[in-house]
This record gives sequence, structure tokens and C-alpha cells, in this order.
Amino acid sequence: MADTEKQPFDFMGFRKIASVLSIALVIASIALLGIRGLNLGMDFTGGTSVEFEYAEAPSLDEIRTQLTEAGYEQFSVQNFGADTIVLIRMAEAGNDELASEVTEVLSRTGAELELVSSEFVGSQVGDELKEDSGLGLLIALAVVLIYVGMRFQFKFGIASVIPLAHDVIIVLGVFALFQWTFDLTVLAALLAIIGYSLNDTIVVADRIRENFRKMRVGEPWDIINQSIHETITRTINTSGTTLVVLIALYFLGGEAINNFALALMIGVVVGTYSSIYVSANMLMVMGITREDLMVPAKEGAGDEAEEEQPPEWLNRM
Repeated sequence: MADTEKQPFDFMGFRKIASVLSIALVIASIALLGIRGLNLGMDFTGGTSVEFEYAEAPSLDEIRTQLTEAGYEQFSVQNFGADTIVLIRMAEAGNDELASEVTEVLSRTGAELELVSSEFVGSQVGDELKEDSGLGLLIALAVVLIYVGMRFQFKFGIASVIPLAHDVIIVLGVFALFQWTFDLTVLAALLAIIGYSLNDTIVVADRIRENFRKMRVGEPWDIINQSIHETITRTINTSGTTLVVLIALYFLGGEAINNFALALMIGVVVGTYSSIYVSANMLMVMGITREDLMVPAKEGAGDEAEEEQPPEWLNRM
């Protein structure tokens, strides 16, 4: 095993504290989801979509101010295909009268605009989206379990899926706590978080498997700790550069994708933590051993040959 001098930080020494923290965060998130619930956006609750075309590109902030002063509360404003086309999505039930009212409000400043279309999405469509989105997340987790179980070993599959569920639940809990709008862009962010966290977890898992086969001495605790130590630089660099992009996207990308970037930022931080502690903790709890990762002996080999020849996993060193 590597010298302790090469391990300046004992990651596994904090695994009990990390376990308590993770359990507390997950329980708190589930409680928040049950008590406060998610602030579902119009993608899920239904509403009216009104599209306008301006003679000159308008200021979206001014449009939001006009709608707020007119008494409208739940709405979103964004460009749609061009700077002169504005799409306004509102929680109110859609009808021709609502579209006329909004047109009148926006025309008070003297801006030249034309009502292009007005559409209403009922709550039934939103209910179907909620069911389909939940099913999509469950299928994604199931596919991950099957893939990692086949690619590595079943214990690694469990140790990969638990962190993914941990990450998604905590992100949902944060959105429930602050009542940030949960729409389809946030749902897309959750699926992206699953992919990002899985990639990071597999990198750590691959190094753990490699070290279990390579290191002749050392307890599972020491081997896992060494594996995390060897991959931590890569993990921090990847997470850091991703966060820089997401921060820029949050501040410069506009209101339409603010929650998407926000969910991803939370997910990257939580996912980096879970790939180090939650996944490794699960392997320790399930009692991962060298025997779990040994390559099965070839069929037809005699007992004498098996005694004389070292295990195949040692030959891969």
C-alpha cells in the first residue's frame, strides 16, 4: 500500500460525520417536499401562452414591470426566436379577453406590437407531465443500476444509484425550501445532474476496483481512501470548471434558464460530495472485499494448476 505521507487527508476518517450529514439532508428534504411542496411552474399547472411581435426589440425587464404593475403575479417573459418576438406565459386561464387585456397593458407605453397567438394549456397536460417526469427519473436510476452492476459489480451498482437519488432529493428539497419555480428546465437539470454525478462516481469506482486488484496489503478502508486521494484532483478540477460555466450561465443566460443553471450548480456541488463520501460509504457498509472483484477462474482448470498459478487479478498489476 502507498505510504501515509502520500495521503495528506484521511477522507474515510470523516465518513461517519458525512453519513450523519447526508441522512439529515435527505430527511429534511423529504420533509420539505411533504410540507411545503414544489412551486410547480406553468409547464405542470397549466396556463396561458401569449406571443407578441414588436416593431422594435423591447426590454424584457420593462415588460415584466408593466405586467407586475397591472396586477399580474405568476408569469414569465422571454424572447422567442427573435429579439422582436416576445413570449409571455401566465398562470391565468386563457381566453381572448385575457390576451386583449395584456395587449392593452403593453401598448400603454406607445410601443408598436401585434398579438401573434394566444394558447391555453390545461392542468390535465400538467398532470401527465408530472407523472411522465417522475417515471423518467425512476427509469434513469434503474438503467444506471443495471449498467454499473454489469460494468463493475452489483455492490458498485447499489453504491452508484444511492448517491444519485441522494443528489436529486437534496436539489428538490432546496427548491421546496426557497419555493423556486420548478419547471421543465429544472427537470432537465435533474437528469443532467444524474449524468454528471454518475460520471464522477464511476471514475472513483474504477480507481477503487483497480486498487483492490493491485494493492497486495491494506484493508478496504485504506484502499478506498487511497483511491479517492488519487482521483480528488481530477474531481475538483472538473467540478470547478463546470461551476464557472454555470455561474456565467446563471448571470448572463437570462431569466428563462436561471433555475436550470441554479439547479445544476447545486447538483454539481452535492454530486461531487456524494461521489466521494456517499458512494464510498455504501461500499464500506456493504462490505466490499477483494473477492468481490476477483476475475472468475477459467472453467476446466485443475486444482493443481489453480494452486500453482496466482489469481488472474494479480497478473493485471
